[in-house]
Amino acid sequence: MPLTTYWLEHAWLDPNVEPGVALEVSPEGRITAVRTGVDTPPPGAAVLRGLTIPGLANAHSHAFHRALRGTVQVGSGTFWTWREVMYGVAQRLTPDSYFTLARAVYAEMALAGITAVGEFHYLHHAPGGTPYTDPNAMGEALIAAAGEAGIRITLLDTAYLSSGFGAAPDRHQLRFSDGTADAWAERVSALKERDGVRIGAAIHSVRAVPADQLATVADWARDRQAPLHVHLSEQTAENDACLAAHGRTPTQLLADHGVLGARTTGVHNTHMTEADIALIGSTSTGTCMCPTTERDLADGIGPAVALQRAGSPLSLGSDSHAVIDLLEEARAMELDERLRTRTRGHWTAAALLRAATADGHAALGRPDAGTLEAGALADFTTIALDSVRTAGPVPRLAAETAVFAASAADVRHTVVGGRHVVRDGIHQTVPDVPRALADSIAALRG
Repeated sequence: MPLTTYWLEHAWLDPNVEPGVALEVSPEGRITAVRTGVDTPPPGAAVLRGLTIPGLANAHSHAFHRALRGTVQVGSGTFWTWREVMYGVAQRLTPDSYFTLARAVYAEMALAGITAVGEFHYLHHAPGGTPYTDPNAMGEALIAAAGEAGIRITLLDTAYLSSGFGAAPDRHQLRFSDGTADAWAERVSALKERDGVRIGAAIHSVRAVPADQLATVADWARDRQAPLHVHLSEQTAENDACLAAHGRTPTQLLADHGVLGARTTGVHNTHMTEADIALIGSTSTGTCMCPTTERDLADGIGPAVALQRAGSPLSLGSDSHAVIDLLEEARAMELDERLRTRTRGHWTAAALLRAATADGHAALGRPDAGTLEAGALADFTTIALDSVRTAGPVPRLAAETAVFAASAADVRHTVVGGRHVVRDGIHQTVPDVPRALADSIAALRG
């Protein structure tokens, strides 16, 4: 089969924006050549007008939380009252309804320029905790949904065994628990990687996995060289409870049990001591910031600058899907830091795009994605430079325009493995994504 050529009107070739770039893509879906200074489209080339960047990586997702959008914005409350509403949605999902919802959610991600998602998956069993005939039916539903929506998935199968520091799961959490980390490992070992699919692991939190079982999850991931993610210090209440139970912070507890390391990503890393930050950085443990969720739940602003300076790579996620827009997550990380410090310019646009692309894909176990260079996966997205949000700036400032002005609505094309998933703003296999979302969410209303 012949190579496919894409002609990019403008391309972000980290750290610069280049006009007139031709990408050659193999039938196997990898970039084989990048040619700059190509002023006009070569004959037969697919033309992408606007700014093309590597595909965005959504490093932290709970797909079913998309059904909460709007509902949890009524009135006030806390993270913990929000969680009660979330449990209600979780109780009504089946493998079939989860597939339908996730397919629509992942299609929304593709429309937003996301080419890979890290699905932090803990909704494993039927209500009451009884395993399905296929114990991985819910995980397989997510994998199938991502495949039909045209994006890659790293299924971060999550150990969730306790309601808090050794307490048994409550009635809402029975669906989440395998009972023990050994039983979790046995179940997740039956999941198989395949084209577009990586299998990783997650520790829900230090409150949800007893300390003496943390190493079982970490060892499973280490033996397979798989990514390992963990919700970490999202809430001060979690820190206080951990100190009461173990006399140490969650970060220190994870370090004691061999969880930290270069393949591990702490999600949120919000309420950290200086010693915690040093531990995260010295072990090269990653940090996934989810600013739109962290502000929606009033969790706080994490020390992202200090973590990165200490040696922690930064990635981004949409988490609860209050919005699905990685450009918004990128600018929110910078703008939140500006509000906290009352100074500007903590990250360049290029650094923020790097967190949203290359470093995000690396956190999901895909170091061969997130760049526009020969040998990389041919996953990229094109952002319009002529919308009401993006029109005006000179093209050399297109990266700044994308990060600080554009939104998911400005995504015109998304290409995954050299195949157009979104063309001219239309998803190619889920043509009416709003209807798919509305119908799948309506079906879950109690």
